[in-house]
Amino acid sequence: HCSNPAKPPTPLLAPVQYQPLMEMDYLDSVINESLRLFPIAPRLERVAKASVEINGLVIPKDMVVLVPTWPLHRDPEIWPEPEKFKPERFSKKNKEDIDPYTYMPFGVGPRNCIGMRFALVVMKLAVVEILQRYSFSVCKETEIPFEMDVQGF
Repeated sequence: HCSNPAKPPTPLLAPVQYQPLMEMDYLDSVINESLRLFPIAPRLERVAKASVEINGLVIPKDMVVLVPTWPLHRDPEIWPEPEKFKPERFSKKNKEDIDPYTYMPFGVGPRNCIGMRFALVVMKLAVVEILQRYSFSVCKETEIPFEMDVQGF
């Protein structure tokens, strides 16, 4: 539920600058945790460049391999209390302990999303711009916990 602007309109509302935006560490954590819970794509697809055997399973060359990011991002063996929204998982202190192959909202490696950095900056900017102007609260119609259709694209 979005209410009226949080602050009275002011012609002097300063535009958000890039450097301060990049220094908003907790906002980074919130966005990363949001992307963990609700990845842009619930799965990634790659084509095997060569045949390979992993633990007795042969993946032939040119086979499409699916990486299920949705269940991977919610695996309790990787993420304690995986259904809880805990931005602290991505704090500077904790972020270094995250295996990059267990968190991949934009893919991983040389074929990750080319627009990742741009998308992250735009998300941060959008959140800051909206929160400067509005306040939010839940209403009686708000479903808690939030449930999302995982069909994706």
